[in-house]
Amino acid sequence: MTVSHSRRVLVRLLAGSVLALSAPIAAQTTNNAPGAAAARTEAPKARPWMNTALSADARVDLLLKEMTLDEKLQLTFGYFATTADWQKTPIKNFVYPKDGLPASAGIVPGIPRLGIPNQWQTDAGVGVASQRGPTPRLRTSLPSGIATASTWNPDLAQAGGAMIGNEAFLSGFNVQLAGGMNLTREPRNGRNFEYGGEDPFLAGIITGHEIKGIQSQHVVSTMKHYAFNGQETNRFTMDHRIGEQAARQSDLLAFEIANEVGQPGSVMCSYNRVNGHYACENDWLLNTVLKRDWGFKGYVMSDWGAVHSTSEAANAGLDQQSGWAFDRAPYFADALREAVNNGHVTEARATDMARRILWGMVSVGAFDTVVNGDQVTKIDYAAHAAVTRADAEEGIVLLKNTAGLLPIAKSAKSILLIGAHADVGVLSGGGSSQVYSHNAPTNGLIVADEFPSGFPGPKTYHASSPMKALQAATGATVTYLDGKDVKAAAAAARKADVVVVFGEQWTGESIDAPDLNLPDGQNALIDAVARANAKTVVVLETGGPVVMPWLGKVGAVLEAWYPGTAGGEAIARVLTGEVNPSGHLPATFPASLAQTPRPVLEGDPKLDRDAHPMGNYDIEGAAVGYKWFDKTGAKPLFPFGYGLSYTNFAMSGLTAAPEGKGIKAGFSVKNTGTVQGKAVAQVYVSGAGWEAPKRLGAFSKVDLAPGSDRSVSVTIDPRLLATFDTTTGGWKIAGGDYKVMLATSATDIVQTVTVRVAAQTLDRSGK
Repeated sequence: MTVSHSRRVLVRLLAGSVLALSAPIAAQTTNNAPGAAAARTEAPKARPWMNTALSADARVDLLLKEMTLDEKLQLTFGYFATTADWQKTPIKNFVYPKDGLPASAGIVPGIPRLGIPNQWQTDAGVGVASQRGPTPRLRTSLPSGIATASTWNPDLAQAGGAMIGNEAFLSGFNVQLAGGMNLTREPRNGRNFEYGGEDPFLAGIITGHEIKGIQSQHVVSTMKHYAFNGQETNRFTMDHRIGEQAARQSDLLAFEIANEVGQPGSVMCSYNRVNGHYACENDWLLNTVLKRDWGFKGYVMSDWGAVHSTSEAANAGLDQQSGWAFDRAPYFADALREAVNNGHVTEARATDMARRILWGMVSVGAFDTVVNGDQVTKIDYAAHAAVTRADAEEGIVLLKNTAGLLPIAKSAKSILLIGAHADVGVLSGGGSSQVYSHNAPTNGLIVADEFPSGFPGPKTYHASSPMKALQAATGATVTYLDGKDVKAAAAAARKADVVVVFGEQWTGESIDAPDLNLPDGQNALIDAVARANAKTVVVLETGGPVVMPWLGKVGAVLEAWYPGTAGGEAIARVLTGEVNPSGHLPATFPASLAQTPRPVLEGDPKLDRDAHPMGNYDIEGAAVGYKWFDKTGAKPLFPFGYGLSYTNFAMSGLTAAPEGKGIKAGFSVKNTGTVQGKAVAQVYVSGAGWEAPKRLGAFSKVDLAPGSDRSVSVTIDPRLLATFDTTTGGWKIAGGDYKVMLATSATDIVQTVTVRVAAQTLDRSGK
């Protein structure tokens, strides 16, 4: 195994501060923020809230004393900032806002006289996104969120967050709509690719570190979509029903952990209803859980078009209406002023809304290091490519490798690539998170759009060619066929030493996959090619789990997800063995939809926005993903946590004992193979009265040279031993014996020990 120059760059970044990526230029101001320069140059006595020695709370208190009611309310209303000419149905009442940045998510005007900067907002899940158009913004894209979760590496997640936060800052944005983490309850969900998988602990840790990285660049990160936004079908109106205990032990626990790790300045409430109330006017979600129980100090912004009222939404905890004119009315403009004047919303609540927005900005340094849109030339695309490639490499999951087919033998003289435009690039997920590659043509497209129906298109590929990367990395003749002629593909496969079929599943915001099959006859193509040549490797570029009816015929399978703007190079480096795959699945791959809680997707795409479809999350409750499979005894195609390597690891010596209110476990990991590799050690815990037989309690990714070993110590959060008591509003750990299991996946248990734990009571926040 070799370590390239770009990998050494990443190692240096992770060894120091993630700010080393290219820290924002301090003390810069923007021409779009009049008064910002004065905020930096006036004496602290004149503007005491600019004193960085004070806490964010103290600074916001001082600022609020100087604000009028109108100024406070101004911060609660945001505007969409994209000309809608390209849309088939223009947005009603839309007017391009003053000072908005082109093709961006929006702007919230600041208060120049007080030095409060505008809030420039960018869509952001995997980088600085751009609305579609003839000349979209071109930037670096991370791999999809589910790919980052597949790394099981919080350091990589944080470095990736810092990278995209840096590009956001240098592009003139100080609010990034990133931090997506809805659990994979529905494997067909069109936005699964944006999120962190099915387990609340893994998703919370990985996403929390991404949030932390973004905010290190003085950019507010927005944790989303809060909450239970588990599918795109009927996403604006679906009413997901779920009991409080199940909610607290699943999706809400993921958000809670991410909030603790990342301390986001903002949370975005989702489109859907939860237990009868829209998420953006849901008092239980926003006031009780988020603000009271978790102590969240930041602000709740709406998703674009998710607001349905004025007084009800404000009193239920919504702090900012986003993206006017997506909603049916400007609920937080004149209507909110009238509601406050008439006492329907108290002035204290209006002040609280402003306080939270200001706290989110001050806490990340957005007042002190002000964005300047003229800094784009300072983006270090080479360094950022190293970050996104490392993420892609560690997120690729080796699912099958018969007789050591991978890495590709150096003796291979001919390699045939088939499908998914692997001659020019790699697939990207669609919708508002779309990042267009900085090395793409001015229209952002290297392949003509294959989705002519509008949003969530265009169907986009990043300009990172697996074929060119393999040509550069091997001495073989590497050729490409598009695979549209199955007979021709099979005939060519018979003549090749190795065949690599790229299977793609394009998913995007607003639409769910119809099933778990690769679309457009790709299963038949793979089957035919594998019959022609047993040395067939399948590389999957998918948004989530898929079924594989050809699995028994192919020699190897790699799940590459949507691997970002350096994804072609990452795939080639894994195929050739320059990188040893170390990704593990963050979501279960079902053998069929019949194994899932909802074989038939709830809702109906034909329903309009005035409908009230119902969804029942109480079917599985908190038993999401592998927990459902454990509970029902179904055998998945590939289990949660699964992933192979080009080397072998031995895990042993498991010990566990109570520590504080949790459990501390220890074990050793040894590389028993012949190449360097990274093991993902997983610790599960089993107790009585839970939603399922076991839960993921801890994990550790360990990098080991051949023959070396390491002792590892992990701590299991007490909430992962507890159940939520809806009567007392806190967590309770039942006294008794708990099994602690060392594993390589949810179904591959290496060693088990038993620990006796005393009964414990935790408060609402799990402490």
